[in-house]
Amino acid sequence: MHAASDPRLTLGRFLRDVCEAQRGRRALVFEGRELGYDEVEAQSLALARAMLGAGVVKGSRVALCMGNRPEWIAACFAAGMLGAVLVPVNTFATRAERDYVLRHGDASLLLLQRELRSQHFLSELCADHPEIAGGVPGRLRCAALPQLRRVACLDLAAPQGGVEAWPDFLAHASDVPAALVAACCDEVEPAEDALIVYTSGSTAEPKAVLHTQRTLALQARRYVDFLRLERDDVIFTTYPFFWTAGIAMSLGGSFAAGATLVVQQAFDPAEGIALIERLRVSVLHAWPHQQRALAEQPGLAGRDLRALRKLDFSSPLARQAGIREDRYGYGASYGLSETCTFATALPADAPAAARRESHGVPNPGMEFRILDPESGEALPPGRPGEIALRGVALMRGYHKLPREAAFDADGFFRTRDGGWLDAEGRLHWTGRLSNLLKTGGANVSPLEIERVLEKFPGLKAGVAVGVPHPTLGEAIVLCAVPQDGVSLAAEPLQAFLREQLAAYKRPRAVLFFSAAELSYTANQKIQVGPLRELAAARLARDGVVIEGHRYGAQPDALAARSRA
Repeated sequence: MHAASDPRLTLGRFLRDVCEAQRGRRALVFEGRELGYDEVEAQSLALARAMLGAGVVKGSRVALCMGNRPEWIAACFAAGMLGAVLVPVNTFATRAERDYVLRHGDASLLLLQRELRSQHFLSELCADHPEIAGGVPGRLRCAALPQLRRVACLDLAAPQGGVEAWPDFLAHASDVPAALVAACCDEVEPAEDALIVYTSGSTAEPKAVLHTQRTLALQARRYVDFLRLERDDVIFTTYPFFWTAGIAMSLGGSFAAGATLVVQQAFDPAEGIALIERLRVSVLHAWPHQQRALAEQPGLAGRDLRALRKLDFSSPLARQAGIREDRYGYGASYGLSETCTFATALPADAPAAARRESHGVPNPGMEFRILDPESGEALPPGRPGEIALRGVALMRGYHKLPREAAFDADGFFRTRDGGWLDAEGRLHWTGRLSNLLKTGGANVSPLEIERVLEKFPGLKAGVAVGVPHPTLGEAIVLCAVPQDGVSLAAEPLQAFLREQLAAYKRPRAVLFFSAAELSYTANQKIQVGPLRELAAARLARDGVVIEGHRYGAQPDALAARSRA
């Protein structure tokens, strides 16, 4: 376990140490290609030289819009070597969401791939911004994205307006010696900024979580112990690198262990099962709904998944992998984007009874308090309240917001999550105190959905609520109230939201209510709690199916899962 004070906790030194220890070993499998640790280091160095040649300096914001692929990894470490700040763009983002991240994140360089499945990143960017389409590479002037000076694109044969082809961007390395990159890397300190991750919060706009070099390198090292990762492990991940679980847990943890990481640009369950069998995958990182999709693949009974040993016992793949006892699982943990994933944990191979009893103990260097949500008073063990925390894995703050917007006077971050600490210091998480929704592993602000709906004609009110779902955690349901005398249908509403919101933020169902059916506060605001109950009852009454689950079929089991 590395101490938080270790001066080598920067991304550049992390990569150097890992690759030195793993010379000649396989690091990555991507679309049939195998890359060794030497190749990952060489690609990262080449990209760092190109960035320097293109004008990237310490503190520059480098935006990255790509699926999980080798170039994403190289760009991450290249930016880290130089002390630049990586700004990942969610590949599910709408065009407006993409622009918000680029503008708010002050990106001066954007690296993107031309397209990913049905998404056409380059053509959409150029269509939305004629100044880029008709600009000069390296000299972009776009008022909507005022800091952006350069865009480079994968899978582009020749420059397109102001967008450089990938080979042309790499050519900026021609007069940049490797020694200059090494000198830059030596000047980067663990306390300096490294990453801005955008995550839905309690406000309508996503919050920009700012993490340091130390946090990323430290969390990667800690995942080796938490997940009991080993050099011979083959780790298949569906977690996108643009969120902290993908960066810290899958990418960072795998490399820190010297293991092999298997990635897909976009989740494909049929290909995923084939990869798990062919590559003898031993560790799976996937959200519950993705694990279910893998388990539902035709012909699964004939596949050999017995190498898959580090898998949660509750996974629908466990039985097919021959797992008959609960000896592994990482549910005894608690974390969030603001802590670069986990802040409490028990080892994944801790006794099952211990893993079921709590959400673990604070990691070294992390301190927890339970506060009265109203007064802010610290509560004793056993008393439920709001979880607050501080320590080495906590973000520096929210980008462009004052310190007091994130931390209290004692430096604690108030999570808006409920829970309590027992006499042994173990955390027990009980749920969210705010109305933030968590679906398929992602946080979604209902306010963001509702702000978009204000523009929809004929809609008097639209409220997004979360109802329990066995694999998504919560399914987002839109409760819509038409204006008097107006008749609305679900599909136009869904089509409108498809244009405005990323796929994971869109409601899975639309339910219509009259104003008289709703409950209101004294100042005539719709009460969300009773509305959520109304929505759940309507789904059950109508037997609505969301992501394979039919409401009303097993209400007791679903309610129990929700409480858990």
